[in-house]
Amino acid sequence: MKWNELTIITTEEAQEMISNFLHEMGAGGVSIEESGTTNKKRDTSFGQWYEIAFNDIPEGAAVIKGYFTDDTDADAMIEALKPRVEQLREFDIDPGNVEYSAVLVDDEDWADAWKQYFKPIRVSNTLTIKPTWEEYEAGPDERIIELDPGMAFGTGTHPTTALCLRTLESVVTGGEEMIDVGTGSGILAIGACLLGVKSVLALDLDPVAVSSAAENVALNGLSDQVEVKLSDLLGVLNEGVSDNAAALKVSVPVDLVVANILAEVILLFVDDVYASLKPNGLYIASGVYENKESVVEQGLLQAGFELVEKHRDEEWIAFVARKPKVD
Repeated sequence: MKWNELTIITTEEAQEMISNFLHEMGAGGVSIEESGTTNKKRDTSFGQWYEIAFNDIPEGAAVIKGYFTDDTDADAMIEALKPRVEQLREFDIDPGNVEYSAVLVDDEDWADAWKQYFKPIRVSNTLTIKPTWEEYEAGPDERIIELDPGMAFGTGTHPTTALCLRTLESVVTGGEEMIDVGTGSGILAIGACLLGVKSVLALDLDPVAVSSAAENVALNGLSDQVEVKLSDLLGVLNEGVSDNAAALKVSVPVDLVVANILAEVILLFVDDVYASLKPNGLYIASGVYENKESVVEQGLLQAGFELVEKHRDEEWIAFVARKPKVD
């Protein structure tokens, strides 16, 4: 089978939004390649290593490739994508001097090629992400997240995901009920359970993500603890099912909410998160690029949260905010 490979050369800052656009347009897979220069600062505090070969992508740039069936009009897809990318500038997301191109490729050229770069990787003091096709022997204090992300979802090694897992490790004390908004491959829900969270409601707007997350939850033997549902942000809580704790495996309000999504989305539903948390409950908001730090902080404070701490990895920030106790 042949596929239309759409290539967009943009900035690292804009890569997540553009990748999301491609998913929304029906991409069968999306790949992202960032700069491989030796000047790029990389977090190796947990023994991470980076096998991707050095490349000639400029520092701060990213090459995104979306794959569409061969009957897709590639030129029409590019023309539909261009105004959405340009609109990012209105939200202070700079896509740079964007370049677009399209070629026809065979499926064997891309469908499994990315797997050679996904190896077991230690992302925190105790958590290691292991692809299902790799052999790996865990250490005595190591918790293993088995993951088969599929072509549409990340491997968990992006700074925002690793940052979120490390932040979870620092706040989970055991027995919490949690909501994971924008679960993707389900990696945060799985990691949270391995750290001691009792139950998780994992939500995503994309039906393919819901399927992927449910499969990964099952791979890790956590189907009894994690419920994966289709939902636009916290919309499922407004559909009447929140009164049925058994249906969601959590009782709302919960102890912990995690959202590894874009700053604009974090601000969009910050009041809903506040309402879904118990007093003294925590909100981990990750996926915040450094140029959005102040606006997200102000949004959290205006919603009534207390800022507990911030965690950083490269240009990305994870906020830990608390809903105040009731006097």
